[in-house]
Amino acid sequence: MAVIELKGLTKVYDGYTAVDHIDLAVEQGEIFGLLGPNGAGKTTTILMILGLIEPTSGSVRVCQLDSIRNPIEVKKRVGYLPDDLGFYDERTGLENLLLTAQLNGIPLTEARQRAETLLDKVGLAHAAQQKAGTYSRGMRQRLGLADVLMKKPEVVILDEPTLGLDPEGMQELLALIQSLSKDENMTVLLSSHHLYQVQQICDRVGLFVGGQLMAVGPIDQLARELFKDEPLVVFVKCTPVSDRLKEQVLSLPGVLDVKAEAEQWQVICERDVSGEIARTVVENGARLEHLSTKDYGLDEIYRRYFKGGDMGDASQP
Repeated sequence: MAVIELKGLTKVYDGYTAVDHIDLAVEQGEIFGLLGPNGAGKTTTILMILGLIEPTSGSVRVCQLDSIRNPIEVKKRVGYLPDDLGFYDERTGLENLLLTAQLNGIPLTEARQRAETLLDKVGLAHAAQQKAGTYSRGMRQRLGLADVLMKKPEVVILDEPTLGLDPEGMQELLALIQSLSKDENMTVLLSSHHLYQVQQICDRVGLFVGGQLMAVGPIDQLARELFKDEPLVVFVKCTPVSDRLKEQVLSLPGVLDVKAEAEQWQVICERDVSGEIARTVVENGARLEHLSTKDYGLDEIYRRYFKGGDMGDASQP
C-alpha cells in the first residue's frame, strides 16, 4: 500500500518550475531515497508532502489523507527532521522531548517513559540531563530523530540528515535510521545529495534533477536497465597465472577480452560466464581466490543519467 502518493505534482514560482509533474508512490515500511543535487526540487517536494506549501497543480496523499485539505492530520502522522532542527538550548535533551510530547498531547507519564526509551535507542541516554546547547552536531541529529519519533509517526521524512557530520557520525546515523525504521515499522523518505549514503540504506531511490524525477527503482534494477547493452565485467584473482590459462579463458564462448594485471584479471564478457571461468581456472591447477561481477553504483548511474551534473562530494561517504 502506498503511504505517500504524488500525482502530477507541480510547483511554479514566478514562471520558474521548481517541481515538474512528479509521479511517485512510496510503500509502507520502505526506506526511499530522494536523490539529487542542491536546488533540484527535493525540499520543495517535501514541503508539499507536509502540506506546508500548496502545489500549483497535481495531488499529494499521505496515509490516505490529502496534504492540502488536511495538513494538520497529515502532520500528526508524519515526523519531519529538517537539515537543522532547532532545540531550546537551555533545556536538557530529556526536557526538549517532554516539551514535544506536551505539544502533541501525550500524557506526562507515557511521555517520560517513551522519551527515555528513545534517548537510549539513539545513544543519548548518558546525555539525557545535559543541556541541548552543549550537544555536538551529531548528538543534535540523534536528538532530532528521537524528537520526531515521540509522537509515533507512521512516516518519517529526513531532509539532508547527515549534513555537517563527519564520516563516522554519518555511518552511525544511517545505521540508526535503518534500525529504527525496522524496529518501528516506519516508512522513511530520505532526501540527500550524497549518493554513497543513499545507496547504503535505501530500498529504492528516485533520481531528481531540474525539478523532474528522472528514474525510480531499486539501485540494482536501475543499473540493469541503464547498462544492459554494456559488456559484463568479471573480476578474477587466481594463482598461479599463466599465458596458457589466460588464452583458455579468452577462448571461452562469450568472452570478448581479458585484461590482466598481475594476479587480478578483468574478463570482458557478452554474458555472465563466471561458472565457466571458475571451472577453467580450477582445471588448470590454479587456486581461485576471488571471482565477482562488476556492480554499478549510484555514482555511475547518476553520471549516466545526468552527464555533466555537479553533485559536489556526492560520491563520497
